[in-house]
Amino acid sequence: MSCLPRVLDWAELHASRQPLAAIGHRIVHGGPRYGEARRIDAAVRDALEELTAFAPNHLPDEIALIDGLARWRPDTPQVACFDTGFHSDLPPVARRLPIPAAYDTQGVRRYGFHGLSFAFLVNELRRIDPSGWTRPSILAHLGSGSSLAAVRNGRSMDTTMGFTPLSGVIMGTRTGDLDPGAATYIARRDHLTPDQLETVLSHQSGMLGISGSSGDMRALLAREAADPACALAVDMYAYSVRKAIGALTAALGGLEVLVFSGGIGEHAAVVRSRVCDGLEYLGVRLDPDRNAAGAPVISASAGGVVVRVIPTDEELTIARDVYRLLRGDV
Repeated sequence: MSCLPRVLDWAELHASRQPLAAIGHRIVHGGPRYGEARRIDAAVRDALEELTAFAPNHLPDEIALIDGLARWRPDTPQVACFDTGFHSDLPPVARRLPIPAAYDTQGVRRYGFHGLSFAFLVNELRRIDPSGWTRPSILAHLGSGSSLAAVRNGRSMDTTMGFTPLSGVIMGTRTGDLDPGAATYIARRDHLTPDQLETVLSHQSGMLGISGSSGDMRALLAREAADPACALAVDMYAYSVRKAIGALTAALGGLEVLVFSGGIGEHAAVVRSRVCDGLEYLGVRLDPDRNAAGAPVISASAGGVVVRVIPTDEELTIARDVYRLLRGDV
């Protein structure tokens, strides 16, 4: 992989200053086998190879990095931390996809992603509000890749992404949820192979496909006043997130905490406002000044739902998981 030499140069520089205890990896997909962090041995490495069909856009590069680091420091423990792990015990009604049982047996199910981010946010809620962190909550990790999770008692009850990170809300270049018939129509009409179709749906769609110019929210917001296509992309993104909040509230049976995180969720006050506009019936009311300032709590005092902005830290989640694993706690 092209970035490996730079990674090794960076690691060599920092390892020369203090001993390197372990290497933690964010692994996008654990499949049906892996939820908790696992030390990477030959068996785990081979299992990841078998899982590449689940995440062909991510796992090959991740495995190449594992192999490169193993050659560089063969005696340094490497640990796989799975982005699907947070959702590994989804209730059956949320986990199962409406397809023949044979595919479910093969592992075609809802996995959910952004689990390392969601785990961090749950820990932050526990720290910030020790007596209330178990309340029905929706965590919104909004960035180029976006997903939301319905959480109760710190456990994922449902999430917007499914078998792959392609589904759910509209994203920077990914479609989000799409009628499968639309996908098969496009493939048949343009004579696309499965890989070519995935390229269209994963890299040419979403806000990029809608606007025709960019999947970057910052660029879209800068252009929306003069470009109706950019304005539509922003509006459709906010609309899809708002719909997801409504659906996940139904799954939880109510909503008491809403958390915005990720690059868009943390920094785009106007997007937070547009997402929440129309959710007053759920008790979601923003304080305009707090929202504009990106305050830790941006909800109005009269609102029934506490709305927070919490910067996420997936790297810290990985470090904690590696430490616990090597210490023997997991």
